[in-house]
Amino acid sequence: MTGQFFISLLNPGIGLLFAVAFFLLWLNHRRPYVAYAAGAYLSSSIAFLIMDVGPALPMELQRLPANLGFLTTGMLFAAAIIGRYNLPIPWRPMAGVIAVSLSIFLWFLIGEPTITGRIYAISVGTGVIAFLIVRALYPIEKPYLIDKLLFGVALLSAANLTLRPLVILSLGGGFDNYVGFQQSVYWTTVEFSQAMVSVVAALSLMVAVAIDLIADLREQADTDQLSGLLNRRGFEAEAGPALRRCLVENQPVALLIADIDHFKRINDRFGHAAGDAIIAAFGAHALRTGPVDMIAGRIGGEEFAILVPGAGIDTARQLAEAIRTGMAGACKGLVPENQPATISVGLAVGAPGAGLSGLMRDADQALYAAKRTGRNRVRAFAPTPVSLTVNGA
Repeated sequence: MTGQFFISLLNPGIGLLFAVAFFLLWLNHRRPYVAYAAGAYLSSSIAFLIMDVGPALPMELQRLPANLGFLTTGMLFAAAIIGRYNLPIPWRPMAGVIAVSLSIFLWFLIGEPTITGRIYAISVGTGVIAFLIVRALYPIEKPYLIDKLLFGVALLSAANLTLRPLVILSLGGGFDNYVGFQQSVYWTTVEFSQAMVSVVAALSLMVAVAIDLIADLREQADTDQLSGLLNRRGFEAEAGPALRRCLVENQPVALLIADIDHFKRINDRFGHAAGDAIIAAFGAHALRTGPVDMIAGRIGGEEFAILVPGAGIDTARQLAEAIRTGMAGACKGLVPENQPATISVGLAVGAPGAGLSGLMRDADQALYAAKRTGRNRVRAFAPTPVSLTVNGA
């Protein structure tokens, strides 16, 4: 075995190692983009094995599956990066690029054999696929260093794939046969540059997966699984800064606190499963009814809080009434129609200098007023007037 043989195993080994690593990550983080990354590195490993180690076929036909593997690697790698941002994956444009590249490759393999033409066909094709990543990521915000790094990897890959053959082949000329090709400076450059790009891309994607895992864990820690809303900790963590931001910017802000009426009676009569279903129904109903920028959480057993930035007293009352009146429909089929689930809602609006705890206290008082006056209604907090005593002379 020669040193060249071991060098030829470099990219297959790297590809297989990262394919296994991403597959194991996918087992614990079932995001499609992680599976795409595993597929990309597996495809790369197989392609390099066919190209460098596989047996020769008549008319060099082994080059066809090898280069199909390189194009597939580019497509899956693009799907991994673009899919990580939940952007539409351009499967059809990429499939079109692959079809055109392979058609040109076949022409230069069978119709008018030339190795240089085949190099351009595959390099430019994979370069175009890499540019599709750049095009997809360019308009979106990149808040973290890893986002900028992934964009940079895509840009570097696109430039490397399209410019490298132009520069090296223009300086060194073409190739008469594959023996000279695989011993050339060009192929050595491909081997080592691809290894470096593969390692950087894999490490970048692994960091991205780690960041997404941390975000998932944080979301799980701050989310109430039954209602689909934030739990008390998550609500206070998001509502406090949002409230302060509204007050600093002199924007209105309102807080609604809703409580399911006679919830203990519901559990006693219809079972805890029915109670849980009603909590889940309220969460889904609130999310459907409220604005997208509201912050909603389950802050107690059957008690919920909703902070609505930008809402004054009239807007808050309209939202509270919409949630209250839609509750029976949201819970249809969960309890008998002659005993519908209802809610009482108290609301308060933010005032200069108000904190979240004070606003929640005001909304709680309004909720108690709704309960005292018969339930299944909305009440707004009204400050107790201060009486002034004037001493006469």
